[in-house]
Amino acid sequence: MILQLKIAATHVRSRLRQTIVSTLGVALGVGFSIAMASLMEGSQRDFTTSLIDAIPHVEIKDDKRDPTVQPASRLYDAVAFHGLRPLENLRGIRNPTEAVASLREWVPGEIAQRLSGQSVLRYSGQDIGMTLIGVVPDKELLVSKIGEDMRIGAFMDLATIDNGLVIGDTAGDRLGAGIGDTVTMTSANGISKRFKVVGMFHTGLAGSDEGLAYVPLKAAQILLGKPDVINRIIIRLDTIDQSNAVAARAERQLGYKAVSWEEANEGLMEAFAVRNIIMYTVVGAILLVAGFGIFNIISTIVHEKARDIAILKSLGFPESDIQQIFVLEGLVIGVLGAVAGCALGYSLSSYLATIRFEFSVGQEMTHLPIYFSPLHYAIASALALFSSSIAGYFPARRAAKLNPVDIIRGAS
Repeated sequence: MILQLKIAATHVRSRLRQTIVSTLGVALGVGFSIAMASLMEGSQRDFTTSLIDAIPHVEIKDDKRDPTVQPASRLYDAVAFHGLRPLENLRGIRNPTEAVASLREWVPGEIAQRLSGQSVLRYSGQDIGMTLIGVVPDKELLVSKIGEDMRIGAFMDLATIDNGLVIGDTAGDRLGAGIGDTVTMTSANGISKRFKVVGMFHTGLAGSDEGLAYVPLKAAQILLGKPDVINRIIIRLDTIDQSNAVAARAERQLGYKAVSWEEANEGLMEAFAVRNIIMYTVVGAILLVAGFGIFNIISTIVHEKARDIAILKSLGFPESDIQQIFVLEGLVIGVLGAVAGCALGYSLSSYLATIRFEFSVGQEMTHLPIYFSPLHYAIASALALFSSSIAGYFPARRAAKLNPVDIIRGAS
């Protein structure tokens, strides 16, 4: 093997210019594929992290996975019913204290209760439709980032002020309301209650900053006319990989629909999977193009070294050794290109990570999300070596089948 490698290296050096061009082709393919993979996975991880921070890992709702069976369906075996009044149940999770306590016994994470409903916020003649969220402040801070998003005031003021209200800064600007102002909240069932604005938050999401309002849980239960009832249990897990298992067990235990963050964003996860397939397909295509350059140079070497091949076979070199020589030539170019490509990929990724920009005036600077992973370098290098070996294999097979007598006589 050492002798074959030395002969292969000699052949590659004999056509130095073409070797450099082919090596650069592989290096550019590997380098750009690494940079592209780092950027795409970085953006995916950054988006997923932002998504996971913004939504519950598991959310238990006051819904059922399957529709409620009506009494008539239990008593009669009929295809359809007409003129019956369906059974109506008051929405909400009953006995929330007991439900939460049963979850705390085994759930590896934090748990919080919520009661949400639609309402209208009024101040100085202006009305805004809001989603009212009743919370236990100290528990809510453990399962959401609302505390980090506060711009004015403190979220924990809801624990000390019974009629406290926290709204988004966009909603405050639209109403002209600020800290200390008293506003009126009217629920969908016509109950009104006055609240004092104790804080404002900014999430960067227009729907949240304009349409969400937080109040103490007891105040929300009074306003929505649902005493001792909640309609959401929010779980933030220590390890998000357990979200599906925790959701399934919680649903079996409580009987209410439990949705993991993966189930809630199933379409998004599928889109990421498709995007990754597209990315690696493009990477493979880039390296395949580089492989044609290697195929070209190895084919040229085979043609030029025909007499050398005849001499080697006359000296007793078997066809397998002749084939190894030219496959090794392709691998030498592939290895050189992969090494140079990894250095180029790291340099490109590092440069992209330094690019900073802002979307609008007044927003903080951000940067391209780059994720450095050894797997990207391993995959790109493996694809480069694979394409190089395939590019060298076909000329090598032709070289191994050459007849030394025909070559020496000048028949080829």
